[in-house]
Amino acid sequence: MKNINTVSSQDLGLKLDLNPAQIRKDLAYFGEFGKKGIGYDVAYLIEKIRQILKLDKQIPVALVGAGNLGRALCNYNAYLNDQMKIVAVFDASPGKVGETINNLIVQPMEELRETIKKLNVRIGIITVPALEAQNVANQFIESGTEAILNFAPINIKVPGEVRVHHADFTTELQSLAYYLD
Repeated sequence: MKNINTVSSQDLGLKLDLNPAQIRKDLAYFGEFGKKGIGYDVAYLIEKIRQILKLDKQIPVALVGAGNLGRALCNYNAYLNDQMKIVAVFDASPGKVGETINNLIVQPMEELRETIKKLNVRIGIITVPALEAQNVANQFIESGTEAILNFAPINIKVPGEVRVHHADFTTELQSLAYYLD
């Protein structure tokens, strides 16, 4: 699709296997992007979608819990988009503090608040055991973190202005198992 200046909802529908009317409706939810009979200016549409998805600005991320899952996420960090990167890693274990994971030095929990404020971290990732998760969430919140991705097997409580998503592998696997013969 190089050198294409405009695209119709019909073309998008064919490429994405979606109903063109639904594409128009979904895009209209965010504003006026196209011109009837002409279609969408591709460069403008890409720019606007990037803005809607917040891919037009840097969003620093911090991770607490440098165990196996935390390490895997830090190593995956290189494959994330340029806008969202893990910029700091923390752990309570003195044996893990000072280790380097994918060019990030594991910091002690005592440095979390200062580092989060200094780096303007907006999203926190929790990969600690269930008993520690709420305490970590509280520290993220007190430091000004606006959103949390929680991998701990417990629902954490956050104030209404903080967004939290729980990533529970067991629940997801059970959901998949339901569909097996």
